[in-house]
Amino acid sequence: MDVKGYPKKKEKACLKKRFHKVLTNDHLNEYSKLFFVGPKSNWTICSDDDLNVQSPVKEFWDYQVLGISSGIEEPVELRWNLAFYLLLAWIICYLCIFKGVRWTGKIVYITASFPYIMLICLLIRGLTLPGASMGLEFYLKPNFGKLLESKVWVDAVTQVFFSYGLGLGALVALGSYNSYHNNIYRQSLTICFINSATSVFAGIVIFSFIGFMAVEQGKPVEEVAKSGPGLLFLAYPSGILQLPYTNVWSILFFTMVLFLGIDSQFCTMEGFFTAMIDEFPHLIRSKKYGREFFILGVCIISYLCGLNTVTRGGFYVFQLFDFYAASGWALLWLLFFECIAISWSVGINQWYEHIRSMVGYYPSRWWKFCWVYATPIVCMSVMIFGLAKYEPLRIAAYNYDYPLWGHLFGWFLSLSSMLCIPVYGIYLWITTDGTSSEVYSVN
Repeated sequence: MDVKGYPKKKEKACLKKRFHKVLTNDHLNEYSKLFFVGPKSNWTICSDDDLNVQSPVKEFWDYQVLGISSGIEEPVELRWNLAFYLLLAWIICYLCIFKGVRWTGKIVYITASFPYIMLICLLIRGLTLPGASMGLEFYLKPNFGKLLESKVWVDAVTQVFFSYGLGLGALVALGSYNSYHNNIYRQSLTICFINSATSVFAGIVIFSFIGFMAVEQGKPVEEVAKSGPGLLFLAYPSGILQLPYTNVWSILFFTMVLFLGIDSQFCTMEGFFTAMIDEFPHLIRSKKYGREFFILGVCIISYLCGLNTVTRGGFYVFQLFDFYAASGWALLWLLFFECIAISWSVGINQWYEHIRSMVGYYPSRWWKFCWVYATPIVCMSVMIFGLAKYEPLRIAAYNYDYPLWGHLFGWFLSLSSMLCIPVYGIYLWITTDGTSSEVYSVN
């Protein structure tokens, strides 16, 4: 201390460095012993239990990016910056697909390759951070007790379906542009292997950073991992801050996120566009610039519908759509009827003949068993199990419970897509002429 009782320059630098930590009771006592002389001033010392520790990354995500409100009941105003970014994303999506699959295929070489380079770089850094082993242990150590929870099964099925693009029409639409004798059997197995390996690899990367965040915040890994869909924007940036040339890495990382999002978006949208253009060729394909204007119209409508997710309460709206409309229930229902239509209505033997004419040989009989029995039974069983153990949506990261009308609206979203299949089937049954057996054979 100098003669006036103030810290010297060296001590000031030490004090500044120490104040980057959270001031717990022990820290304040240490500072009082080191830097204060004479009678102590009156102050209030907070205990560890009084502190709600949040990382700067999470605070920036919650308050600067989302500007999140207290609930879905308070959507408040539109977040104009997010509305602009959403518009920009739809413009990029339109430019990627308006010229057709040949143009899209060239773009995929970039959007699908660049993320692997970034993930490898982030993995190298993530494994060297303190706490990485804790995150990896949480990720890789099995907890068999979770298998009794329906939410785990529904979430797992949803992840697999979205990861592989099952039930969304994307694979069917993109595959329709291949030559007839393309070896789709071998390519399907290759895609499954690469996709699963990529998912496991990405999980290793992100949980190494989650372990680091847990150490920094002094929280269990399980609690940090409850951040929901925003976890991507919390875990990786925390690790990027530890890298040299942070700004450069941030640009590269969010470019990777943009590529991943756009890649998934235009592939899924291509499934819808291909189906509609094939169904109504006289209205779209036969017109000059018919495809371009049709895709533009769908993108504009989709953008307008998405504006409710970029309000201050938009995060809660997004979670509602994700849990009910895009959940495993709707996809399980869809895939159940898809398997029934192909394996039972078309006929599995006829289906095998089609595959043989394409690739030159019959697939394994294992796939016949899966398509006819295993997959429909698994889809329906998991859906019933999930409904029996249903728990209303709750945002654990914000300790938020949805109101009753929110859950009712969510069920309306689910049923609006699920009921289309049986309702249309009943409509065809009623409007088709002939006896019941004749109608069944025709349909």
